[in-house]
Order: sequence, then C-alpha cells, then structure tokens
Amino acid sequence: MAYQQNNKFDWSTIILYIVLMSIGWLSIYSNCHTEPDFIFQLPSEASKQIIFIVISLIIGSGILLIDSKIIPKISYLTYAICLFSLVLVLFIGKKVGGATSWFDFGIFGMQPAEFAKVGTVLAVAKYMNDTKLYFHNILNDLINKNWSKLHMLFVVVLLIFSPIILIMLQPDAGSALVYGSLIIMCYREGFPSFIIISIILIILLSLFTVIIGLQGTGVILILLTIILSYILMKQRIKKSLLLIILFFFISGASVILSVHYSYEHVLKDHQKNRIDVLLGKEKDPYGAGFNLRQSLYAIGSGEIDGKGYLKGTQTQGKFVPEQTTDFIFCTIGEEFGFLGGGLTIVLFILFTIRIIIISERQTSRFSRIIGYCLASILFTHTFINIGMTMGLLPVIGIPLPFFSYGGSSMLAFSILLFVFLKLDTHRLERF
Repeated sequence: MAYQQNNKFDWSTIILYIVLMSIGWLSIYSNCHTEPDFIFQLPSEASKQIIFIVISLIIGSGILLIDSKIIPKISYLTYAICLFSLVLVLFIGKKVGGATSWFDFGIFGMQPAEFAKVGTVLAVAKYMNDTKLYFHNILNDLINKNWSKLHMLFVVVLLIFSPIILIMLQPDAGSALVYGSLIIMCYREGFPSFIIISIILIILLSLFTVIIGLQGTGVILILLTIILSYILMKQRIKKSLLLIILFFFISGASVILSVHYSYEHVLKDHQKNRIDVLLGKEKDPYGAGFNLRQSLYAIGSGEIDGKGYLKGTQTQGKFVPEQTTDFIFCTIGEEFGFLGGGLTIVLFILFTIRIIIISERQTSRFSRIIGYCLASILFTHTFINIGMTMGLLPVIGIPLPFFSYGGSSMLAFSILLFVFLKLDTHRLERF
C-alpha cells in the first residue's frame, strides 16, 4: 500500500514550544540580571540559556529537514551511545549536588541522563513496532507461559531499566524516577488496568511504610488481605483465585520490606530529611525544609496578580535556592501571582494534550509510541517540578521543561519533540 506524504509541520505545537521557551528565558533573566545589565555577557545564566535555545532551534530545524526513515534506523545506535555515556560519566564525570552525573566542558556541562531519555524512547518504540508487541494479554501470557511474548516483554523491561540502574549509580533518583512515566505509554498500548491499580496500591503502601513505620503498614496489609479473602470467599471463588490472594500478600509484604530497607539503609540523610519534612514527620525550616520554605514564601507573596516582572523581592534577593533551575516556577508565582502561575500550567497542559492528539492521528505505531512517551515524560517533569515547589511532592531535583536553566534538558526535550514532529509530517507512512 502506498502512503502519501504530508510535509506540513504542526505549527501550533512549535508555537507553544517557542512560547514556553521564551517565558522560561524571561524567568531566568529575572533571576540573574543586574543593573547595569547586558544580557549577552557570558558567563551569565541568561546569556548561556540564549545559546542553548538557539542551538535547540538549529538542531530542531535540522531534524525537520532530514529523511524520516533515518530515525528508526539509528534508534538502537542512539540508545547504545546514551548507555555508553551513562557508564562513562561514572568514571570521568563531575560531581554536582552529590551525584556524579555531569560531563564538564568548562563554562558548559552536559548531563547524559537527560539525553538517555531520547535514546530509550527511540529504542523502545523501535522494538515494540518491529516485534508488534502489545500488552493486552500480558496476564494470559504469564499464566500460559507464552515464552516468546514474555521474552519480548523482558527485552522492553531491560531497555527501560538499563538506564535507570546506571542513573541510580550516580546517584540521581529524580532522573531515574521519570522513566516510570513510560507506564502511560504502556497503558495506551494495552497494559491492563489492574496493573495500574496495583502500582497505585504499591505507592500507597510505600507512603504508609514511611509515615507509620514497618509494623503499622504490616497490620494494614494483613487487614487488606483478610478483607480481600472474605470478599472472594463470599463469591464462591475458584481455588485458583486463592493464588491471587497469596500473590497479593507476598507482593505487598515485599514492597513494605523493600521500602523500609531502602528508606533506612539506601537513602542519604538529606533525602530522608526532605521526605520527612514533606510528610510532616519533621519540622526543619532552616535545614532540609529551607528550600521548600523559601519557595512557598516566594509563591505565596505573589498573591493573585503578582508583584510585577523584575520586582519579586524573594527571587531578586536570591533567597530561593536553585531558583533558576529546580525552583524556577517560584519566579512565575512571585512576579505574576496565581494568574501567571495558572496560565503557565494551562500552557503545559495544552502542550501535552496537543502532543497526545498528534499521537492519535499517526498511522505508524513507531511514531505513536514516541508521541506518548514524549507526552508522558513532559507531564511527569512538569507535575513533579511544580508540585515540589508548592510543597505537594518531595524535592527531588528535576527541571521544569523549557523553563529551568540548562542545556541538557532543553536540548533533550527539543530533540525528542522535533523527532516526533518530523515523523508527524510522514504520518501516513509506516516505519
């Protein structure tokens, strides 16, 4: 079957992308400008961010000019290069914030964990498209021991978890956590709802374990198991379902024990302190909770319509730590208030929805998977970053896409976006 090419770029998405980058740069400039000021004077963060934006636009334009058929052909090579960079950074990388996660190039640095997301997305999309792997019957495949299907599933898990393990060795828990967002793509490709519900239960059990301790969560697990057993018994279940009850109990117990062990013996003290402060277990306004406290002061002081551009007292006074990177949203909240912060969130939502809409019109599964991966990662970055600046989530240190200062995040998101937009121009073709 012949497919007609559509060379029209999705300009609405590109315009949203440029708007987000522009607002992000204005926020960075607001944080680091001085009087008198010259925005192109290196090595200020505002001037370097302009360079990152220009490079991103040049690379994005170059991607739009290449042949789309090249993209799937270099997917595995890109993934291999990304894995190699994650290994290499462990040996020659620069330690920043307690993690050996950066290559140092003088006034610039590169974080391979950001680019690894691009390689992982391309490799997973390529493999799932070529093998025609869907997740609709994953439970039956497990029960019936469909080894060929399980082998393909194992490969996908391996493709995703290999960079996660290498990133955790740095250690950079925030960047590793983002890979969990790919479950959204898996759900679109047929992942059963009960597994998503199981993941939610695992998260709840994990929170209970941290909040009330090992013994308290164990009691909750036993009560849940008894309730589940009673419900199933009243319905005169088959004996095979008893195995489900047993599996539920063993899995829950494993989660509780592993979370307890990780919290007590794996997490660093500063990571545990951040979690304790967020959950209200510990009050430490001048220690672990200092960043969050200053962030809330800045956002809250903006009230409804903000103090005005370049007039934020908290951000201008440099009271908010990491205010051009992890806490860049504080600038929006303080200078433009609830209205400006709300508008920024709406722009991110529209951008994500637009990517999903484009994904759904693809005839190529390769393109659709990339689109959903992009939307998933973008949503997770945005949700976690804004959530942590508002005290709704732990401070784990991941950038706000197109806003936070840094070339690695900007370039990685831009590459993945423009790869997807290029594939969209050939959406009537199959790869």
